Amino acid sequence: MVEKKGNGHPPSSKEATDFQNNALAQQYGGGHAGGWVGRLPSSWVPYVQLARLSPPAALFLIYFPHFFGIMLAAIIQQSPMSQVLRACTIMLGGSFFFSNAAHGWNDLIDAPIDKTIPRTSKRPIPRGAISPRAAFIFTVTQAIGAVSFLPLMPSGSAMYAVPNILATFYYPWAKRHTNFAQLVLGFCLAWGIIMGSCAMGLKPFIVGPFGTEDEWKQSFWVDPSTACLFQASILWTVIYDSIYAHQDVKDDIKVGLKSIAVLLRDWTKPLLWLLLGCMASLLYMCGNMLNMGMSYHVIAEGGSMLSLGVMIANVELKDSASCWWWFRYGFWLAGGAIAGGLLSEYVLIGQGFRACI
Repeated sequence: MVEKKGNGHPPSSKEATDFQNNALAQQYGGGHAGGWVGRLPSSWVPYVQLARLSPPAALFLIYFPHFFGIMLAAIIQQSPMSQVLRACTIMLGGSFFFSNAAHGWNDLIDAPIDKTIPRTSKRPIPRGAISPRAAFIFTVTQAIGAVSFLPLMPSGSAMYAVPNILATFYYPWAKRHTNFAQLVLGFCLAWGIIMGSCAMGLKPFIVGPFGTEDEWKQSFWVDPSTACLFQASILWTVIYDSIYAHQDVKDDIKVGLKSIAVLLRDWTKPLLWLLLGCMASLLYMCGNMLNMGMSYHVIAEGGSMLSLGVMIANVELKDSASCWWWFRYGFWLAGGAIAGGLLSEYVLIGQGFRACI
């Protein structure tokens, strides 16, 4: 993963370390300003970096599960294309602002620690490009923007957003409290499936004040296919974020942060293989419960298992550059495969075409 010198020989250890630190910090550690970002007013750039808008992986970390939920609900209800497109638009807008707010909040809480870690020391708050007060104002405004999309959803949907808001608020501290912070993050991101389902007018579960007309009605129901996809999405996040966390293991140990990577270190891969098997089973059960066709099983299951399996097999957990490279491509390919499998199933059941006729 490290570039070679012009003479064809690999660089020295110090040169390799300097290259990795500089390249990684520039690309995703808070200093990226290339492409379209470089054409913005200089005062805007730190906020784009704070929100992780370039590259756009952060936005799609949030949006992919929302899209999964929309498409699953569309398959269950055989919804018209117009309803799907409306829900996708609302969820994309909400995901944009929610992603901005979540990353702003995370960096605001993590700023004292980020300042001590080479990869994150050049993020906008640690380097002084954005003050904590300005970051807090930015986070609040983006959170308000995200909440403003809730009235556009079917009645009762706002209540379903509460667990995710609370979990996202807590997540920065999870890295101080537990080695399983990836599970907390997985819950936060996978909750998009719940919100995507709600955007389609399908309540994925009913319990207490959720999905009932009478407050705290004594009833309980969970859609089993949604539950399987939700759990599979959590495991997907745990897999790719555990690889992401291996970039900073040494630094995390020094500052007292916790993660699966810190807990298991060289034994992380066996756990990831186990989680991948569980994820495959959950995706299969989701499709089987709804009698989905071969396209879903091949694209969603096969595609995500292949991409994540290749990632787990080939990533060098002690090499930060390798962890980033495989995280980036493993995330996009697996997320795209699940999205593509659900979309293909929706199209092939004919509802999308019939709605256009």
